[in-house]
Amino acid sequence: MISLPLRCTANTRALTGKSDSSISYVLSSQSDITHKHADHGSLGVKSSESPSGEHSLGRVSTSFFHSKEPFELRCGDRLEEFTLAYETYGSLNADRSNAILVFHAMTGSQHAAGFNPVVPGLDGRWTEEMFGGWWENFIGPGLAIDTDKYFVVCANYLGGCYGSTGPASPRHSGGERWGADFPPIRISDIVDSQMRLLDHLGIETLHAAVGASIGGFLTLSLATRYPERVRTVVPIATGPSTTMLQRLMNFEQIAAIEQDPEFANGHYTAQPLRGLASARRTAHKTFVSLHHLRERARGELVVSAPPFGWYQINHPVESYMFHQGEKFAARFDANSYLRILDAWQWFDLVAEGHASSYKELFSRCRDQRYLVFSIDSDGSFEPAEQGRLVHHLEAAEVPVTWISVHSSKGHDAFLLEPALFTPHLSHILAGKE
Repeated sequence: MISLPLRCTANTRALTGKSDSSISYVLSSQSDITHKHADHGSLGVKSSESPSGEHSLGRVSTSFFHSKEPFELRCGDRLEEFTLAYETYGSLNADRSNAILVFHAMTGSQHAAGFNPVVPGLDGRWTEEMFGGWWENFIGPGLAIDTDKYFVVCANYLGGCYGSTGPASPRHSGGERWGADFPPIRISDIVDSQMRLLDHLGIETLHAAVGASIGGFLTLSLATRYPERVRTVVPIATGPSTTMLQRLMNFEQIAAIEQDPEFANGHYTAQPLRGLASARRTAHKTFVSLHHLRERARGELVVSAPPFGWYQINHPVESYMFHQGEKFAARFDANSYLRILDAWQWFDLVAEGHASSYKELFSRCRDQRYLVFSIDSDGSFEPAEQGRLVHHLEAAEVPVTWISVHSSKGHDAFLLEPALFTPHLSHILAGKE
């Protein structure tokens, strides 16, 4: 059973951008929310579950936007054309003012809500855990992002592997895959590609942009580089830059993949499963708190044979992490994983926004409203990172509300505990002060 927030205490930051009228909240839930499956960037369900019975939006499908215009990348390369896989929920109103763009996290997909058991052309990567939307409990009629009111768009990243142009997609129609030849991408490139999608959909100004984790990077990039095209900005469990710990963790993941002999410098014919699984295990432990990791691993069957050769797994948490890696490697592409990690490593909000400082950058955003979420047990984007973001927003006199939620589940609370986020997300989307 999901309980509503139990604790709310006034604490720190600003609604107005002025330090003398600052407000923030700490929200807490003691409920142990049970979900069918939880994985960072993917919150899925079993295919046997009824689309109409389990999903408020029912059966949905992925659409494809094909841009035929050349697309200049920040690295200096260019794509002559590209495709984005995307989904939409709800209806666009007459004046096209109710659109919300949702950015998925690093290994998520365009499928944010509803039931979608088939996306063509993915070579088996659309596994069973992908069938349910990763933000199923946030997007839908009467939910935090209410599809009776808003038109919601979610697109797979440029460089991704769920239908958008990336290393796993054909370089030309019917041709060989890009593979290792796919150029480097940056956070700003991902945003720019999705702005073309919005142009295609006839959306000039977004009601809101929402993103968690590195989806928050994308949200901030859009807000600062296209300030006139979004009114409300909701970065969740993210920050203004890549932290030192993230840089080290990302480097370990890159090394795990590239050192797998099957990787073959990116020219593999079959996925380098061992390296990709190892990379995922490295990252996964920052997505959940140690407390929640212990709870998730409880009752996990220990692998019966040594999985790598000599060492025998002897604890449920080891077995749990082993299976997390194996499961992920079945649904993702190694070259795409590297491209997104590389974009994370190179992320520079100020430079990509052609500004000289955070203050100059965010001064463009004074006509926007920000709602920043922290998760107090987050080991991936610690609350201090949101504190830095709020500091920069306040210094630029940008209206901002900072909400800190209390959860035992760690970074993935943004996927798992809608009760902690929904009241405030609904409030700001409704335009209330």
